[in-house]
Amino acid sequence: MSVVLDASALLAWLHDEPGAENVTEHLPDACMSCVNWSEVIQKSLAKSVDIGGMRQDITALGLTLEPFTATHAEMAGALWESTKRLGLSLGDRACLALAKDKSLPVLTTDQEWKKLKTDVEISLIR
Repeated sequence: MSVVLDASALLAWLHDEPGAENVTEHLPDACMSCVNWSEVIQKSLAKSVDIGGMRQDITALGLTLEPFTATHAEMAGALWESTKRLGLSLGDRACLALAKDKSLPVLTTDQEWKKLKTDVEISLIR
């Protein structure tokens, strides 16, 4: 794996939004926390997208969905203190925890993440 996708990055790709091409090049070797996958499903349903087969389609392109482990839960919880001023959600912190655990950079659309003081490399897709 070469990169962790935040839900916002995958959603940008799914909707062919600006920055989608940056996700395309990484998708065959990317991973995502199942917490973030849940966000993608929820946002898709909110836009009345038929999610039938979505997981199979996206994993066929190479995306690996990673379980949210107890270790990730502890890491995400520990990030709360240092990220609360930026309003990071549990999903955001789950993404960062996976990236930290796997020593991989993150792709996101969230500009606020560049303000984080973290050893995780944050790459904005737009």
